[in-house]
Formats: sequence, C-alpha cells, structure tokens
Amino acid sequence: MFSTPTDLQSEYDVVIIGAGGHGLAAAYYLARDHGIKRVAVLEKGYIGGGNTGRNTTMIRSNYLTPEGVKFYDASVQLWQDLAEDFDLNLFYSTRGHFTLAHTDSAVRTMRWRAEVNKHYGVESELVGPDFIKRACPSIDITCGGHAPILGALYHAPGAIARHDVVAWGYGRGACNRGVEIHQQTAVTGIDVVGGKVVGVQTTRGPIKTSKVLCAVAGFTPRVTDMVGIRTPLYIHPLQAMVSEPMKPWLDQIFVSGSLHIYISQSARGELVMGASLDPYEVHSTRSTLDFTETLSAHMLDMFPFLSHVKVNRQWSGMADMTPDFAPLMGKTEVEGFYLDAGWGTWGFKATPVCGKTMAWTVANDKPHELITGFSLDRFRNYSLTGEKGAASVGH
Repeated sequence: MFSTPTDLQSEYDVVIIGAGGHGLAAAYYLARDHGIKRVAVLEKGYIGGGNTGRNTTMIRSNYLTPEGVKFYDASVQLWQDLAEDFDLNLFYSTRGHFTLAHTDSAVRTMRWRAEVNKHYGVESELVGPDFIKRACPSIDITCGGHAPILGALYHAPGAIARHDVVAWGYGRGACNRGVEIHQQTAVTGIDVVGGKVVGVQTTRGPIKTSKVLCAVAGFTPRVTDMVGIRTPLYIHPLQAMVSEPMKPWLDQIFVSGSLHIYISQSARGELVMGASLDPYEVHSTRSTLDFTETLSAHMLDMFPFLSHVKVNRQWSGMADMTPDFAPLMGKTEVEGFYLDAGWGTWGFKATPVCGKTMAWTVANDKPHELITGFSLDRFRNYSLTGEKGAASVGH
C-alpha cells in the first residue's frame, strides 16, 4: 500500500505531524490539488494507529450551527466519490441515522436541528415513535420504562465506512504523488525564529521547513507546547466496544444522548457500540470495566434481547474536546504553524473535508471559507460555534 522511504530529507515544503486520516488526507490534497509534493508526514507510531483506527466510523451532517452543517455536508459529498478516487472498497454503507429524543426539551432540539438542516439542503426530519418502530421493530420504544422514546431526528444520509481503509487510501494516494510518510518518527521539537516556523526536530534528525500542520488529536497539547501556543483543549478518554458477530438485523444507526449510547452493525456482523466521554481528564487509552457494565445496561434498555450476546473486545481513544464542541482549524499566531484539532468525538466523518480545506489553507496561507468559524481566535473574541447540542454523544 505504501512506499517506505529510508531517509528523511533535510528540507520539505510542508511537514505534517500525524499520519491519521486528517494528516494523510491533507497530504493527499496538497499533492493532488495544489501540486505541493515535497511533503513529509511524520508519525510516531503507525499509519492510522491513533483515533483513526479507534473510532466508530459514523458519517453524518445533521449538525446544529450553520458553520457545522455546511462543513459536514461538504464532507458527506466528498465521501460519495472517495472509493472511486482511491480505487479501493471503503465499505461505505448508507444506513440512516436516528438521534433519539427521550424528553420534551430533546424533541424541541431535534426539531430545531431539522429546520437548520433543511435550510442548508441537508436531509433531516423529526419523526415519531411509530416511524422509529417501523424502521427497527427490535427496539423497545419504552426503553424498559426508564426513558421512553418520544421521537428522533432522522438523517437519511447517515452512513458508516471502514476507518482503517480510509487511512490506507489517503496514504497510498499521497505516496503515489510523491509524498513521504515516515512511520516510527516522533517530533521532539519545532524550531521557531522571530515568530515563524523554520524547522522540526525529530527522533531521526532535524528537518528544515516553513510550514507545519499539526494533526495529532489527543496529543495536540504536547505539540502546541512546542511553539508556545495555548488552546482551550481538554483531553478525555472515549471508549467503545464490539460484540461477537451476529446475523444482520440492525440496518440503522441509533444514538441516544439521554442513555449515553450509540450503536450500529458492521459488515462483519459485530455490534459497534459506544458511550459518552469518560468523566475525567486523562491522557490515556486505557479501557475500563465500568464502561462495559454501564453501556451494556443501557443497551439492554433499548434492545433487551441482546442479554446473551458476548462482548468481543473494547478499546479507548483520546478525545480532544473544545468548550463549544467545534473543532480548531486554520492558522495560528505562529507564522507557518497550522492547527487541525479539537475533533473530540466527531473527527472521522470530517476526514475528507478537513483534508481538503486544510490543504487549501496551507497552500494559500489563509483559512478556507468553510473553516472560518473554527479558528482559534474565536475563544479570544468570545465568538463561539456552539455545537454541543448536536455533537455530544452523536459520534
């Protein structure tokens, strides 16, 4: 899939830190769309080994703010042709995404989101319990009597894809265009002179460059410390688990903010399940028994017939969260240092549009129009992009 360069060159036009989906996508579009091929992607581990390989693969654009809806809808449009671009099967599967409402206030929020979505041409609608039950007869609408489902935001384009193949596709496409991907190469420092990036220090030696893109998710604070930039990011573990394979029965994607769960079924028949962030700030990918027990209990509220199904495995990633639940993208106060962070629980679905807009931003040294609402400056200017109502558990 990838070429393996033996040596680092002494100088590159752009250095990208992080060989996850976002970093590789940015490299791909830099080379394909802008002709910038002297690019080094530096990864301290292996391709897609961070949050790209640890997420639950949901793709949607039913957000709340105009900035979010337009941004993620552009990503959904890019997803449609991605397999053809790569000549690679991404296992992209349109399922329909239900965000369940268990309270009157949640129903009002779903109606609000549906109207915002429709205004920007995104297919979403508020549906009632009967619609949900017809779509998925196996669901217990009463949720065991604990939190009856009153309605849902139904987003027909909601989909899933195979996350690691997305990273492989972008990586192979970038390599074929001259980009170098250096795995097992950690960045230990960034050289800044007179407020400008001039180079990068790595475990394999120094590199000269005038442009650095940081795309390292939960490791972002460690990199921004290297250039003296403060961000409002906080890092929480985000856990998930999968069941043993089952015959296909769940065609849809279900999310419940009240029960703190989401679920879909993979092409292999596994139930892919997750919850909200762990309630503590820890820079760790450990997983816990408490997560498995709590998530299993809430899963049985919705689908009581799963009581004898076994859990195959569980894992954790590091979610880089912002106070307003929207990403940090674009230029920073350090000239030549670009930031792609704050993705929390919603980074996978944005992979194509993030790569495309960040490549444009790096190539032109100004923010792409789709990411102006996600700048770091918004926290200094008190001009937040409030996405919590649409992003909190709806991965």
